[in-house]
Amino acid sequence: MVGVDGSPSSISALGWALDEAERTGAVVRAVTAWEVPTNWGKPVPVYPGDHLEAEAGERLARIVGEATAGRPTLQVTQAVVKGHPARVLLDQARRADLLVVGQRGLGGFSGTLVGSVSQKCLHHATCPVLVVPAEGTDDRIMAGT
Repeated sequence: MVGVDGSPSSISALGWALDEAERTGAVVRAVTAWEVPTNWGKPVPVYPGDHLEAEAGERLARIVGEATAGRPTLQVTQAVVKGHPARVLLDQARRADLLVVGQRGLGGFSGTLVGSVSQKCLHHATCPVLVVPAEGTDDRIMAGT
């Protein structure tokens, strides 16, 4: 299973998972999470026409489509799940052999070694976790349970 939020390191994580699936014949499950935006704990108004789930699904489909182009034998399923990214990934990973995540996602503090979602996955997943940095760096972190 691989978490995809569109960040450079999540795209690298997807690429790693696809490469591994080509070698092993595994099925890749690409998961993205979405939430209603908040502002200091209060929901931000979502106006008609803002279809957050649909937009997240379209973004995931586009990213997976680009990553799988020219790889017709790969089996990839996609899931778009409402909730906090760390919680979604941890829940979805209960059925996974391996959880692959990017080192840092789209938010937060860019100077940290790993982002908050990756950190939570490393500490709380019930399966092994591989953290993949953005392309061009080689700082992989692996934790097993």
